[in-house]
Amino acid sequence: MENVSKYGIQYFAPERPPMRWAQRDHIERAPIWCSVDLRDGNQALVVPMSLEEKIDFFTALVKAGFKEIEVGFPGASDTEYLFTRTLIERGLIPEDVTIQVLTQSRSHLIRKAFEALKGVKRAIVHLYNPTSLAQREQVFHMSRQQIKEIALTGARECLRLKEEMMEGSQILFEYSPESFTGTELDFALEVCNDVLDVWQPTKERPVILNLPATVSLSMPHVYANQIEYMCDHL
Repeated sequence: MENVSKYGIQYFAPERPPMRWAQRDHIERAPIWCSVDLRDGNQALVVPMSLEEKIDFFTALVKAGFKEIEVGFPGASDTEYLFTRTLIERGLIPEDVTIQVLTQSRSHLIRKAFEALKGVKRAIVHLYNPTSLAQREQVFHMSRQQIKEIALTGARECLRLKEEMMEGSQILFEYSPESFTGTELDFALEVCNDVLDVWQPTKERPVILNLPATVSLSMPHVYANQIEYMCDHL
């Protein structure tokens, strides 16, 4: 426990960051708040919520005013899949609320996500894959190009299934380089830009890029600098 010397710096800070964010004393417009309690919060529980508990929680989030709600990971369990189907089939999603589902960039999980969304009026499909140096070297034993191809294959599959399965539904996309804080910034930028090239976002059909601090590897200002770097170069 005391041998901290074996832990080195695992984040990648931009060189000479302009830190414009530190010079701002207020925000100019409200962000879009997205609740992830039903998915990320639920997976942190020792005993995950039941279907009826998730329905009660969803109703509470709607009453609280959330307009975007991540409802689950349909490929992770039958409960997650059934919950998404129940919201749609019972008509529990208000007109002004957009639900979101999460999926790894794996073909069968992406299909499961789209199957769960059949009949939805509007939803976001959130695609992710790990990109960090540690995961590439220690878990996947893959090169940058191989890891990027996982992201691009998933992005293309999302487009294909949207056309094949989601007629009459408005489907938007979101992408996460899952381990962003441990990813070299030039590589995170390359993957995100290439995913954007596949999805071709427009003002009417925007794409969300999520740059998660899945593992907190640095002080908050370093993460802010990483975000600013991405904003400048996307």
